[in-house]
Amino acid sequence: MTNAGMERKTDMENIRRENREGQDARRFKGIIFDLDGTLLDTIADLTHSLNAALLAFGCPVYSEEEVKRLVGNGFVSTVDRAVPADLFPDEEERKGVKRAVLAEFASYYTKHFMDLTKPYPGIPELLAELSEKGVLLAVNSNKRDAYTKELIKKNFPGILFTDVIGEEEGVPKKPDPSAALHIAENMGFRPDEILYAGDSGYDIKTAENAGMTSLGVLWGYRSQQELLAAGACLTAHTPEEFAAVFSDQ
Repeated sequence: MTNAGMERKTDMENIRRENREGQDARRFKGIIFDLDGTLLDTIADLTHSLNAALLAFGCPVYSEEEVKRLVGNGFVSTVDRAVPADLFPDEEERKGVKRAVLAEFASYYTKHFMDLTKPYPGIPELLAELSEKGVLLAVNSNKRDAYTKELIKKNFPGILFTDVIGEEEGVPKKPDPSAALHIAENMGFRPDEILYAGDSGYDIKTAENAGMTSLGVLWGYRSQQELLAAGACLTAHTPEEFAAVFSDQ
């Protein structure tokens, strides 16, 4: 067995042990999932859309790996990071370009956001298994609310979610815990009875701010080192490792 394989085996054993030995807070009754990089691989559609908008206004384009570093806190933040300051040294001009790129990005993505996006391998099975165990499921994303709801509807038609909440006016974005706490209230559970799963530091901090246990998924857009540095309580390399959290439930 390779070193990586041994490490993953150890991770799963640790997760099972923590679940067996933990207190009631480890008996999770609900899970809140992030969307991009957690349930769905959206990076191809995001990359194509962002690059189309950038090209339209004379900006350089990015690879999928580079776009993974740009996304995670909504379109505005992505465009802020993507438009190079040195290309537009005049601040007012740069602001104008960012507004134009943002509008084009949103327009293009609205037409193409379901072209190549798909669930990560093992995710549909994981959600079905958790539902069968009676665990309540919800989604909290910084992606715009309309996209979030449409993507969940298309990709997980047989799965019941108590809430699907994306970015919209009046709803603070992650890492603000407002949406997570609203979901907990709708589920009827205490925050410490809920596992918050995502692939970014925003998700880990949201869980911390809400008083929930965080799980960093390692098949998404950030590394294990980054998630642990952000304070992740648990990590999982695969949906199968994720399921091990609930092996005794």
